[in-house]
Amino acid sequence: MSADASVSAPAGVVVPAGVVVPDGVTAAAAERTAAAFAAAGFPKMPARTLLALVSSEQGSLTAAELAERLGASAAAVSGAVRYLQTVGFVHRVSQPGSRRDLYALHKDEWYVVSMRNSPVYEKLAALTDATAETLPEGSAARARMGEMARFYRFLNSRMPALLDDWEREREAEQ
Repeated sequence: MSADASVSAPAGVVVPAGVVVPDGVTAAAAERTAAAFAAAGFPKMPARTLLALVSSEQGSLTAAELAERLGASAAAVSGAVRYLQTVGFVHRVSQPGSRRDLYALHKDEWYVVSMRNSPVYEKLAALTDATAETLPEGSAARARMGEMARFYRFLNSRMPALLDDWEREREAEQ
């Protein structure tokens, strides 16, 4: 079976029209990728949720569809999509005539948009600077904390150019 093939939902599960249920190969591959994200520091349930959305045909699913696909509780899915919304990876889309919202990836290169608009490195630099100020002047701990802050400022300063390089690379391949 191909990696993007679909199969029937498990017995007793009603799948809305147009929703592709991933086959075992796709689901397992998405779970392995989510586990790698989690090992790199991304929260586990948001990683699983993100990979479920990325591997879905439309790039959007309802909370119930996510729960079914992930075998997770509604509360776990709710927390995961809230996190993904906060970091700018997904957004909520109202469905006219339905009480269920879709959680969707951004149409534009969501990962580039999220990194361009994310103040994460700037915030980490400010927080580590603030922590450094609480440590004794001249101490090794304060020096290490200051080095960490400088590293985050370095990443923050280099991210725009890195994203520009990525966009040029993507355009060259199209």
